[in-house]
Amino acid sequence: MSEAADQFECDRDPGQAIDLFRMQRAWSLPLFVVAVMGLGTGLAFAWLRLDSWSATALISATAVVLFALTVDVFLSLRKQEFGLDIIAALAMGAALWFGEYVAAAIVAVMFAGGQSLESYAQTRAESGMTELLSRVPRLAVMVTDAGFADVAIEEVLAGDRLLVRNGDVVPVDGHIDTGHAILNEAALTGESLPVRHNPGQMIMSGASNIGDAFEMIAAHPAAASTYASIVRLIAQARSSKAPMSRLADRYALAFLAITLVIAILAALLSGEPTRAVAVLVVATPCPLILAVPVALVAGMSKASRNGILIKGASVLEVLASIRAVVFDKTGTLTTGQPTIRHIDTNVDPDELLGLAASLDQASAHTIARAVVAEAKRRKLVLSMPATVTEVPGEGIEGYVGNHRVGIGGKHFIAARCGLMQPPEHAVGTAMAYVALDGHYAGAFVFQDPIRTDALAVVKNLRRLGIKRISLATGDRNVVGKAVGQALSLDFVRAELAPAQKVEAVKDELNHGHVMMIGDGVNDAPALAAASVGVAVGRGNLAAAAEAADVVLLRDNLQLVATSIEIARWSRRIALESVYAGIGLSVAAMIAAGCGYLSPIQGALLQEIIDVAVIFNALRAG
Repeated sequence: MSEAADQFECDRDPGQAIDLFRMQRAWSLPLFVVAVMGLGTGLAFAWLRLDSWSATALISATAVVLFALTVDVFLSLRKQEFGLDIIAALAMGAALWFGEYVAAAIVAVMFAGGQSLESYAQTRAESGMTELLSRVPRLAVMVTDAGFADVAIEEVLAGDRLLVRNGDVVPVDGHIDTGHAILNEAALTGESLPVRHNPGQMIMSGASNIGDAFEMIAAHPAAASTYASIVRLIAQARSSKAPMSRLADRYALAFLAITLVIAILAALLSGEPTRAVAVLVVATPCPLILAVPVALVAGMSKASRNGILIKGASVLEVLASIRAVVFDKTGTLTTGQPTIRHIDTNVDPDELLGLAASLDQASAHTIARAVVAEAKRRKLVLSMPATVTEVPGEGIEGYVGNHRVGIGGKHFIAARCGLMQPPEHAVGTAMAYVALDGHYAGAFVFQDPIRTDALAVVKNLRRLGIKRISLATGDRNVVGKAVGQALSLDFVRAELAPAQKVEAVKDELNHGHVMMIGDGVNDAPALAAASVGVAVGRGNLAAAAEAADVVLLRDNLQLVATSIEIARWSRRIALESVYAGIGLSVAAMIAAGCGYLSPIQGALLQEIIDVAVIFNALRAG
């Protein structure tokens, strides 16, 4: 296997990346425990007048936190990332240097507490994800001289003969050898209706077999197949996406400059170095390190209660500044399930529908289920069919009472009643033709209907100030334009492959942060490339849920607008905490620089500021 394929095998497993990230932040809770125990023990020893033991406890706890913080700051600077953590490190180091051990320990507790909160936020987001990328085929059924054998997908080579059973996902690209394949390719192409493939035709990995079992010959190994290419596109889109920074860090450079100026002036003008320590302690950005995560975690919790899983506080920040939205069509703006739009017949439509639905009770085909559903919606009485014969992917015939009924594709019906040129329909997504007693009787025109909540969510997005709302679909151009016109969308791109959807999202990025909303495997690369990717509904495919930044746990499009509203409210509260924290800290720094606050008094005042801004931050939930 090539180096690129090896890299793909690594990139396709989200668990590896998640485990690495967990290792990087695993120290936050133990550090908080160490800091709290060190401060508590130090104060207890001081109360017992065991000063040396008190100093040892306070210094030890602070040193552990400071060491971990220094390593973290060093690694961040190597990546050219600058954050408020530097001020916390300076405050702890200066307090230890000048013997202000209690103040140093208080700063350590507050810093480690902030890191624990951020870790909790990320862990909480991850806890909602289960079986990520579970749709990726793990096994294939190989046909051998000895019979059938389950093999790992990685062991399949070009030329191997495979069996694809009903309900299986096609494991690799290849061509059909024996039997006909009825595949649901909506996850790959956006086409909502099943597609029939004949022997010799190529089929794509990732499609679902909804017909009878068939045998295929593998054309490529798994790493070179369609599904693998889509997952590879997800990894590429992720790597090209700009990193999200913590909201508080955006104020780090200016706040650090103000802090150092006040601390240096206080020390130089007074001749008392401890004033600089007091300034640094008061300047420790605990209101920002604590209050911002609290506000964002509260917002994520509120979103979760509304059925919205947001994968991290940084995602919530970007959600608040969305300027453009790109929708997928099938299963997102439409139901993804065909329904009868019109019955084209010269006989009683209900009579024709009743006979066809009675026969279709014997079929599991998607179109058959739609016919039966329409008959039940019209409250028609159905009969039990007899002598039923079904040709997978073509049609079904049998007797309903005294009538011989057939329903299927135009060729299937033409062979039974001499129909040479069945009527076509420009708007419907599919046609099913009906023969009655050897004569053509009519046709059902199907469409993939627009969801009942689609128009409402578009209106709500307009109300929220979203300037551009567009459609990017793999379905036919005529269908895409019809949906775009019905919903008054700004732009429609149709007949797109997954890579072309990524390009469509990148084009929209010129207008600001972009939200992409979809539910299928073909949407996953575009979800990963967008500023915020949203996977719709509990039934969405796991690859889309893995690539997305937000997962709607309920199949309700209104949650798209709700997620933006929650994000904006949470960001507003977080910014209030930033401004209040900086303002109060600057005022306290000036007081400390003028000698009105000792380092310990500054640390205690900082605690009061922390409590105030944290209580404000909690309003986000």
